[in-house]
Amino acid sequence: MSTTPRKVDLFGVGVSVTDYEEAASRIIDAAARRESFAMTALATHGLTEAVRDPGLRAAVAGIDLVTPDGQPVRWAMNALHGTGLRERVYGPALMGHVCERAAREGVGLYLFGSTPETCQRLTEELPRRYPGLRIVAVQPDRFREATPAEDAEDVERMNASGAGVVLVGRGCPRQERWVAAHRGKVNASMMAVGAAFDYYAGNIDQPPAWMQQRGLEWLFRLTQDPKRLWRRYLLHNTLFCWYFAQALLRRARGASVTARG
Repeated sequence: MSTTPRKVDLFGVGVSVTDYEEAASRIIDAAARRESFAMTALATHGLTEAVRDPGLRAAVAGIDLVTPDGQPVRWAMNALHGTGLRERVYGPALMGHVCERAAREGVGLYLFGSTPETCQRLTEELPRRYPGLRIVAVQPDRFREATPAEDAEDVERMNASGAGVVLVGRGCPRQERWVAAHRGKVNASMMAVGAAFDYYAGNIDQPPAWMQQRGLEWLFRLTQDPKRLWRRYLLHNTLFCWYFAQALLRRARGASVTARG
């Protein structure tokens, strides 16, 4: 069994110190063995949601691999813990790495979430981008929580499909709660990838590379859908800055006490 990357505490939430190569390898390794494994990628929105919601924080704590999806998350990890991460591990990009490896190694994918139309586009687009990729089953979202009977049927269907990777595109924080709750039930690597479904299906545009590198992806997405997203970014970007400033202050005070001692 491969070692899962260590986590560092970021405002009370554990985030994995990893890169694309290590993360993709761990996901594919679990998939090849049909090991139940949970992964998500947290940007500032998901991170601050987990800080504020004890239930979500507990769910995230039960996820094996929590990658630093946003540049600000990476910056905070480097500043507070000296992790030396040179790049973030962005959910849609990691999904691409995993699809490439899955195509090469014969690992089947199960698509879970989003609309029937988006799932249909994914079944066409993903094999086009990654020749040889097998999509063994598709299950659009119900856009409500499953009943216990429906949930049991979902688990049985996923396990019977032979999929090594279940891509979960249900949006944050529903997808994080789902992968955490199904760890140990679904015999596959479950990847909570959120907006990656819409990116690959062509429903929304990817921000330019220069905006991604500078942590401005939120601004690009805001310009695409301001009516829906302005409250999210106003609240969660502000909260992230506040939590980060508090953590820096605590770190400085701790260093000062150590120096005096």
